[in-house]
Amino acid sequence: MKTKLFLLITVVAMTMQVSAQTWIWYPGDLDIWMGNKINNLRTERGSFYPAFWRADSHEQTVEFVKTVELDEPEDIEIRAEGHYGIKIDNSYVFGMPERFQVPKGKHTLHIAVHNKEQVPALWLKGRTVVSDTTWTVTNYAVPRQADTWTETDGQPLFSKPEDKPSAYHLPISLISPISLSKENHELFAEWQREGIGYLQLCGVKGNGQVNIYYGESPDEARDKQHSYLSDKVRFTADSIIDLSTLTVKKREGSDYQLACSRAMRYALVECVGDVTVESITMQSEMKNVEWRGSFECSDTLLNRIWQVGAYTLHLTDREVMIEGIKRDRWMWSGDAIQSYLMNYYAFFDTPVIRRTIWALRGKDPVQQHINTILDYTFFWFNSIYDYYLYTGDAHFLRQVYPRMQTLMQFVQGRLNGRGMVEGQWGDWVFVDWSPRDMSKDGELAFEQLVYLRSLQTMRQCAALMGNDREARRYGEQADELSQRILPTFWNDGKEALLHHTKNGQPQPQEVTRYANIFAVLYGLLDEAKQQSVLHRVLQNDSVMEITTPYMRFYELEALCALGQQRQVLSEMRAYWGGMLAQGATTFWETYDPKEGYPERLAMYGNRYGKSLCHAWGASPIYLLGKYYLGIQPTKPGYEEWECRPCLGDLKWMKGDVPTPHGNIHVEMTKKQVTIKATGCGAGVLIIGKKRVKVEPDKILKVKI
Repeated sequence: MKTKLFLLITVVAMTMQVSAQTWIWYPGDLDIWMGNKINNLRTERGSFYPAFWRADSHEQTVEFVKTVELDEPEDIEIRAEGHYGIKIDNSYVFGMPERFQVPKGKHTLHIAVHNKEQVPALWLKGRTVVSDTTWTVTNYAVPRQADTWTETDGQPLFSKPEDKPSAYHLPISLISPISLSKENHELFAEWQREGIGYLQLCGVKGNGQVNIYYGESPDEARDKQHSYLSDKVRFTADSIIDLSTLTVKKREGSDYQLACSRAMRYALVECVGDVTVESITMQSEMKNVEWRGSFECSDTLLNRIWQVGAYTLHLTDREVMIEGIKRDRWMWSGDAIQSYLMNYYAFFDTPVIRRTIWALRGKDPVQQHINTILDYTFFWFNSIYDYYLYTGDAHFLRQVYPRMQTLMQFVQGRLNGRGMVEGQWGDWVFVDWSPRDMSKDGELAFEQLVYLRSLQTMRQCAALMGNDREARRYGEQADELSQRILPTFWNDGKEALLHHTKNGQPQPQEVTRYANIFAVLYGLLDEAKQQSVLHRVLQNDSVMEITTPYMRFYELEALCALGQQRQVLSEMRAYWGGMLAQGATTFWETYDPKEGYPERLAMYGNRYGKSLCHAWGASPIYLLGKYYLGIQPTKPGYEEWECRPCLGDLKWMKGDVPTPHGNIHVEMTKKQVTIKATGCGAGVLIIGKKRVKVEPDKILKVKI
């Protein structure tokens, strides 16, 4: 999206905030707590495998405060996660009552909650007084300073007293395998498509050990020595010991559900000793999320790509957005920003986006880049840029802005003498997994571009916070960096941005796609330079190819932005269609058509290390919604929006794009476009030079 688009964002959406009855907590704490639980689910062949960055914790003691004015005394029902104390004005209420009364008149309620293991949270309800996000809360950091008080956080998901935040879990449903074979002391199961859940051993008899090997491929599940995920359970006459978690249960009945959820499409169960297992099934663990977006067209392969992409995203849309369901199960900022963009066009599940942004950021003081990766810090900033534009949620922006400030202070404390970013000791400069060695030393043009977008995000957010001084400072820094990038990296002979500099000197022999892609997407190039990049880089097979869906996401978006929708459709069919032709039921972490089977399952030195259900593989959802149905907001929360539909080589297409309050439905043939927008602001349909206003809740039909 062009930089100038974000500058259209105004303060109008500042009024948006959650104010319904809900449990409340210190901003970001539930998200950090929940993210820590998810980040510590990873195992490799039964061994605990922790995330390798600092794990922050929630505040253990917080105080919620609200001033109320009552026409008559009011009885209040209260629940808390943790020990709590109530103070009305300057008087304490004895004990921890489940009900208390607030006298008539104006009073200030102080409720302190302590919980070391879980997030201190509060729920209360009276006739007029309820827990909602109009309360303020402090962590007592510097109690006498006003800026330690902040708006509370809450979600309608936790609206009832029994809906305790700490008890949140994803729904469970039974999914039986499509085939189950038995041979000697082993069972082998196959499910129709990849899933995640808890394996259930049914009809267990006798004593002994059951070894379970999971696989995203049949080879992986059958390879007892190398399968990435495995479990072991020991059955004795009176107990069951899950050796993966050291969980001990009294033996009752003949069925046992494993303690850890696992990704699987295949599973091998091996019985050792006198124990036998009659059958196995899976208790699937998936969020109930509505597929509000849709896409259907004249090409059945593209329809299937959209459906498999949405299912891939659905599996990774969990308590937080994770990158894949088998291996890491971690939150990675670079993966997450793409998941959010796909989410806006598929589910519009915004609570999980907020939760993941909070969890990735963690607490102050900042000591390392997010995920330890230089570029992932910038993607974190830029995900907030996108979030506000798509949702208009200024309440969240107000909450998260202080942590944006401190993270940017960390970034700017590590700039080099030229005001540019480059990797320092302890930083992981990632960019992408590349098929051959790619230099990551010195000043990378790609890194300057994502840093530039972060400065632009900070400028706009500061302005929305009413902090004109910071907005002006970030704006000046962004302008200065923008004016420095092209003179430093553009090479007239190559007609492209060079990859990097070493010791301040450009390296003319090295051109990669990355910086050139983002220069297009961020509007840094004039028309002539855009065309040079298109022909000399993006359509040039001699420039190192991109083999990950991660960077294919941006490469194909840049091609769409340059009007190459026909080419992009062909590449979707070849790349994502290629995975489907190989039997994929979810999209993969990487795909190289030249790799054979089973070699293509390997990654990271592990023969089954590649994730075959990876969130960044679902990018066609975003591309088809934004560049073919053509829908994108031009003011926060779809207060205004535009539709630039494009068939490419299709005969017809139709679909829905979700917005905060309704859907935009688009249908297009070679002769006509039909649009109906429900629950959002006015839009504009753009076809060539024709611009037609789209009124809310009315059907518009335009001849082409």
